[in-house]
Amino acid sequence: MKQKTIPLPLTAWRLGGVTLLLFSLLTAQVLAAVLPDFTQLIAQNKDAVVSINATRKSGGSADRFPGNPEVPDLFKRFFEQFPDRPSVPNARSAGSGFIISADGYVLTNAHVVADTEEVTVTLSDRRELPAKLIGADENTDLALLKVNADGLPTVKLGDSEQLKVGQWVFAIGAPFGFQHSATQGVISALSRSLPDGTYVPFIQTDVAVNPGNSGGPLFDLDGNVIGINSQIYSRSGGYMGLSFAIPVNVAKNIVEQLKTNGYASHGWLGVLIQDMNQALAQSFGLDKPAGALVAQVTPDSPAAKAGLRAGDVIVNYNGKWIDRSGELPPLVGATSTGSQVPVDILREGKKMSVTLTIGELEQQSGRLSMNRSDAATADSPLGLAVEQLNDAERKELGVANGVLVAGVDPEGPAAEAGIRPRDVILSFNQQPVESAAQLKQLISAAPKGKPAAVQIQRQQQALFVAVPIPAEKVG
Repeated sequence: MKQKTIPLPLTAWRLGGVTLLLFSLLTAQVLAAVLPDFTQLIAQNKDAVVSINATRKSGGSADRFPGNPEVPDLFKRFFEQFPDRPSVPNARSAGSGFIISADGYVLTNAHVVADTEEVTVTLSDRRELPAKLIGADENTDLALLKVNADGLPTVKLGDSEQLKVGQWVFAIGAPFGFQHSATQGVISALSRSLPDGTYVPFIQTDVAVNPGNSGGPLFDLDGNVIGINSQIYSRSGGYMGLSFAIPVNVAKNIVEQLKTNGYASHGWLGVLIQDMNQALAQSFGLDKPAGALVAQVTPDSPAAKAGLRAGDVIVNYNGKWIDRSGELPPLVGATSTGSQVPVDILREGKKMSVTLTIGELEQQSGRLSMNRSDAATADSPLGLAVEQLNDAERKELGVANGVLVAGVDPEGPAAEAGIRPRDVILSFNQQPVESAAQLKQLISAAPKGKPAAVQIQRQQQALFVAVPIPAEKVG
């Protein structure tokens, strides 16, 4: 009896098809079990995320654009803005923020609202509300706003101390003005130190963030805010897989201070530090590169009073081991003024312990839109108030001469040129400036109706700005 047979190729095809189908189903199930589902988390939190639009003061936006020495070349604070130019009257910028209390407190980045005349917050229901700047802290790049509204949706603040490298996170913000855009990724590293973020141990992620995301929240899989998006690493100005967020535990402390005082206080040691490399470690008698090498001690500072000196290596601060120099400033900054802190150092290969009384970091600007000496600017033809630098301040700033800008009239020629409080004026029309009285004489002698070349130093970098000298009034 002849048996029916199915050709082998057909049998193999059918078996292969079944196997492929089973494999696809199993793979989908495995991926569904492994990959998180963000849909509910985003739905629960998106209404508490807001868009922020700010109108900048005339001349106040120049130092916030790409290419300015205040922002390192590759690390960019990111928010929507106009192209780079010396002075942009009424320039507008946009960023993100999130509501932390039902009565209208909103947290965002300080650089989003710096030097602004007007800030508007757009809620998820499309209401546009004027916002009041309660306070801002440039050292941590955080700002607190307040809108007049009640019953607003809020986020939950998590604990950034519990974060692990590799865990899933997601962000909600308004990149390029596209509100409530969500992106996801993983934590790439913790406690990153960036060039212009001395007091922040940044969270590094691969979450896609772009201009407009600045100030928006970074969430964990429990729906808690664990960071505030602040900076990106980029060669093009856009996202390249490296984004950085401020840990929420840093923000919690700053928010309470801003609510109470309008500014944030930071601990201060008075040392310049640098990383140890292998060669330096060997020269200091260390087995491996570790600790923060003291390069300079400010006279009369807490460090100087405790006996620290250049060449010391700080290896432990208040019970916490210091592996890299970037780990020390956030710890010091978070320490209350007047606290007694034990510090372990290595000096000439020998371990020593000292006790430091923490000082207070000088306030740069409690509210970023306010000057320290507004009244003194009225009599200046440039709308400028300056203060004399003492020897210690010159040494700390690394300048041989100059005067400190204490206040700037937002409507004056100095503001129009982009000069801001805390700049150091080094020269005026190529004449070195030694004192406030000399600067006044140079301004008086300058040709009226023509711009003057003013050299300033801002955050250790010098640049020239052209300040228009007002023409003499006739009649």
